[in-house]
Amino acid sequence: MAIVPIYSKSKTELAKPKEKRKKTWQVQIRKDGYPPYIKTFQRKAEAEIDEARVLTEMARGIFVDRSEAESMTVAVMLEKYNAEVSPKHKSGDRDIVPIRALTKSLGQYSLAALTPSIVAKYRDERTAHVSERTGRPLSAQTIKHELGTLERAMKHAAMEWGVHLPRGIPTMLVKKPKVDNARNKRLDPEDLDRLMHACASSRNRWVLPAIQLAIVTTARIGSLLTLKWEDVDIEGQEATLRDTKTMKIHHIPLTKDAIAILKNLPRSKSGKVLDTTYTSIHQVFKRAKLSVGIDDFRFHDLRHEGTSRLFEKGLNPMQASVVTGHKTLGMLNRYTHLRPKDIADLLDKE
Repeated sequence: MAIVPIYSKSKTELAKPKEKRKKTWQVQIRKDGYPPYIKTFQRKAEAEIDEARVLTEMARGIFVDRSEAESMTVAVMLEKYNAEVSPKHKSGDRDIVPIRALTKSLGQYSLAALTPSIVAKYRDERTAHVSERTGRPLSAQTIKHELGTLERAMKHAAMEWGVHLPRGIPTMLVKKPKVDNARNKRLDPEDLDRLMHACASSRNRWVLPAIQLAIVTTARIGSLLTLKWEDVDIEGQEATLRDTKTMKIHHIPLTKDAIAILKNLPRSKSGKVLDTTYTSIHQVFKRAKLSVGIDDFRFHDLRHEGTSRLFEKGLNPMQASVVTGHKTLGMLNRYTHLRPKDIADLLDKE
């Protein structure tokens, strides 16, 4: 155990050897049961305080090396997470946008220095931020997704990379924006036709059938993009979705409309039914919406559209859940938006 003075020379000092060299102080502690502890400080007083802290914690058996958390910045952690972890997730490509936002505002902080108050300030600044693209404030869902990305990355750093976080995970002590996930958005049939026509004119030939399949099967786009021909049984009128949100295999019935769509698709070398990416579909879908003047409508709303059509055809909740994969009536109800006129037509039937 010692505090050792360390002398360093810059290029200027090497050219002028008579000038006083800069002195730093290095704590060196070697104690049975612990790996060697070495840390450098600019001032001797700081080194003495750190030495006393480390020795006390070692004596009490509670010492954990914080040096990695102190040296690793949020930017470095997020870059490492994006390179090593995100590609393993089916929606990992969606991490890049929140990672850019987090890196821009919080990237300079070390993991040891990041506090709940800093994260709360980031949340508030993002809430007040107005998007240059849309001219509107960021949605609560966007901000919540950014905080969630930071939290997942810090959890992974602690659990898988062995980085000790002396302050814990600050996002867990910060109130998240309240998100109203309930959607009640269905397009008029004419607007939906215009949107599909705009998508059909795209050079990406997979976008229109992706929309059609999303409606007739009620499947999420992530599941459709991983569906392979080997899991499609045309004769048995069934498709097997293996990459679902709940990570459980889901068997969906194929209607005559679904089969007609599938039979018109070319077979790709990849073996996938839709040989494209989420990013590509999202970009085409966004441009198509702008071209026909449709604003508040998401690709995922097509699942709402398909689910609502099941009930309009007369299916009961149990039958509809076989198609959609919902496990509870409450979740199924969130995806069902029946038009009052359609209900009135049913009531008027003799």
